[in-house]
Amino acid sequence: MSSILTNNGAIVALQTLKNVNASLNKAQSEISTGKSISSAKDNAALWAISKTMETDQAAATTLHSSLNVANATVTTALKGSDMVVDLLTDMKKLATNAGNDGFDFATVQAQIEEKMANITSVVSGTQMNGINLLSTNGINSGATFTTLASLDRLAGTGATSPNEIVVDSLDYEANIVGATLTAITDQATAKDALGEIEALLDIAIAGSATLGAASERITDQADFVGNLADSLKLGISSLVDADMEEASARLQALQTQQQLGIQALSIANEAPSAILSLFR
Repeated sequence: MSSILTNNGAIVALQTLKNVNASLNKAQSEISTGKSISSAKDNAALWAISKTMETDQAAATTLHSSLNVANATVTTALKGSDMVVDLLTDMKKLATNAGNDGFDFATVQAQIEEKMANITSVVSGTQMNGINLLSTNGINSGATFTTLASLDRLAGTGATSPNEIVVDSLDYEANIVGATLTAITDQATAKDALGEIEALLDIAIAGSATLGAASERITDQADFVGNLADSLKLGISSLVDADMEEASARLQALQTQQQLGIQALSIANEAPSAILSLFR
């Protein structure tokens, strides 16, 4: 039945054209933005997941930089500690030589005092950004250096659990600089001083080993966090980024459908005028 009041063909053609235009707009948006999900209205669940992952990725990137700075701080302290080991080794050599007859004990004592003065300078000057891991209270007036290592998320949403790496001050200021050494005046006092220097050397060697282990741990954690940030970025991409090849092919197909839809609507709109021929 034909009607001049209701054009069923035009209604169907118009609905089809609207759907094609909506799909065409989405395809054009994907191509222009590079994202298949650019807002919550596109896919609320995937958008929410991607946003949570974006915050984690941003935090991981920041943590990577922060850990690198922390590692530089520990490495600076390690260089200072190694210098203390070298100076104490020199002092040990001097005390060992003084254990023999014929040495100028006063000169040896003066040299040892100079080495100890150098150790004092190294301990007080080994700092980065105001953090000194060799002094007594050189870490924000405390003795513990803490750096955030990771933010662990146990579920897709909710609070994260922070993990920290803690490095304690070696306190060379008290344990080495503040130590009392026997003044070398003869062979007997040289032997006493040698034992005392040996004890300080053990402290310094153990301190360097501690800082070396801490530096390695921070380096490993920084590498892990950096890789984690890259993985999260790839995960976000797989959720929201558009497949450009597929979007391009779909755009061409939709453009063809749009042209055909316009033609179909034009034909449907001309159908009622054919009824005029019945009255001629």
